[in-house]
Amino acid sequence: MPVAETSVWEDLTGQPAAIATLRAAAAATSSASMTHAWLITGPPGSGRSNLAYAFAAALLSRSGPDGDAATTREVRARTHPDLSVLSTERVIISIDEVRALVTSSQFSPSVSRYRVMVIEDADRMSERTSNVLLKALEEPPERTVWILCAPSDADLLPTIRSRVRTVRLRVPAVADVAELIARRDGVGMDVAERAARHAQSHIGMAHRLATNDEARARREETLELALGIRTVADVVGCAARMLEIAGADAKAITDERDAEERADALQSLGVSEGAAVPAQLRSQLRQLEEDQKRRATRSLRDGIDRILTDLLSLYRDVLLLQLDAGAPLVNAELEEKMRRVARASTPAQTLATMDAVQAARERIAGNVMPALALEAMLVSARRPRNPDGAGRDFR
Repeated sequence: MPVAETSVWEDLTGQPAAIATLRAAAAATSSASMTHAWLITGPPGSGRSNLAYAFAAALLSRSGPDGDAATTREVRARTHPDLSVLSTERVIISIDEVRALVTSSQFSPSVSRYRVMVIEDADRMSERTSNVLLKALEEPPERTVWILCAPSDADLLPTIRSRVRTVRLRVPAVADVAELIARRDGVGMDVAERAARHAQSHIGMAHRLATNDEARARREETLELALGIRTVADVVGCAARMLEIAGADAKAITDERDAEERADALQSLGVSEGAAVPAQLRSQLRQLEEDQKRRATRSLRDGIDRILTDLLSLYRDVLLLQLDAGAPLVNAELEEKMRRVARASTPAQTLATMDAVQAARERIAGNVMPALALEAMLVSARRPRNPDGAGRDFR
């Protein structure tokens, strides 16, 4: 059955099997034929949360499995009365947050067929917290539907995996992501293709690279820095600059969102723009500010991780050139510079650098100072001489 033009599924790409499964579930005519707990898994950027909210909009709509505009707007704004969402800016979802969500899951839907509970990043629950959720999954109310999102089903307890129906997403093709970005964001196909390729099919990052000149410039500078490393002094300077780039990237992402959240909070509290906040309401704003500070810390880590992901793509391309593999390059625009680096090193050295990038990621996750982790990683990226041994600068 063809999907309508206004379908909730239209902004999804590269996941036809998953969409067909969830659309059929949303079209079920009775709750008895509907699975009441779902797990959507897939790599970062594959569209897990987008698919979860499209499914939620289809379930909550009274116009069929392709949804309706009003419900879709409410789901996107997280204001639908029968939708509850748990997402976190912290490393771990707290047990109190899950308890509150479980309590709300017991309420009957007010305007829709179902009450829908979405947990983004369900892999961030500790075992104790997961057991609180498990009790709700074992005996859900007849018209409550749980939708969990995680990178892999292995990230959840076996007892939870046994009580959910898993829908697995794949990495969408670069062409599929480019088509989506060009259609949705109104950019040229050449810009969309380059952004999708540089983002390695990560939909959210492709959108950002296609629509944000500064994000593109920061990525290009990161790769140019890595290609120019020759001395230990270069390593130290490069690590410091990469941290500055990650910080600028994180600030750009969080500043706009923080301002919007504060404006929304003031509006919901009945405080006009520019007016003093009454003393009795300040505690609520303080909580928002604390959440935003935690998000800023995580956003910086995410910015560093994006740099490491880009570096992996760079050295992956260098390795392909060294092996004459003939595979498409992620960073095709830098092919000539990457060939010079490829001639100045061996495949074994490039593999060692890629291992060092992954080690840096693990060290930072283990709370090693990012500057030290980056410096240790970049030492292995030094390529001091060109293949002729003359020591000329091959930038």
